[in-house]
Amino acid sequence: MGDDIHYKLIRLIEANPELSQREVARRLDVSLGKVNYCLQALIRKGWIKVTNFKNSQNKAAYMYMLTPRGIKGKLDLATRFLQAKVSEYESLRMEIEQIRQETADRATK
Repeated sequence: MGDDIHYKLIRLIEANPELSQREVARRLDVSLGKVNYCLQALIRKGWIKVTNFKNSQNKAAYMYMLTPRGIKGKLDLATRFLQAKVSEYESLRMEIEQIRQETADRATK
């Protein structure tokens, strides 16, 4: 799995540690299996720990918490995520400019 999904998953979990995997999948618009797979990878890396708690419906649930290693990992992922998005932006900006120029050239002919 790419840095993109891991970064988005970590951000969502950090802000909402009590979310179920199903709710995480819905919010990230990915499959439940993908969320489970990514969570397990992050748990194996030691970036996330899982604890039990009682939710409001009187049943056991899990809470996902970032570890100190996970906080550092999130920073590394954020840096790579930002670099990738800036690169995508620059590429898209150049493509848009090229299309504008082509359109302007055709309009003047």
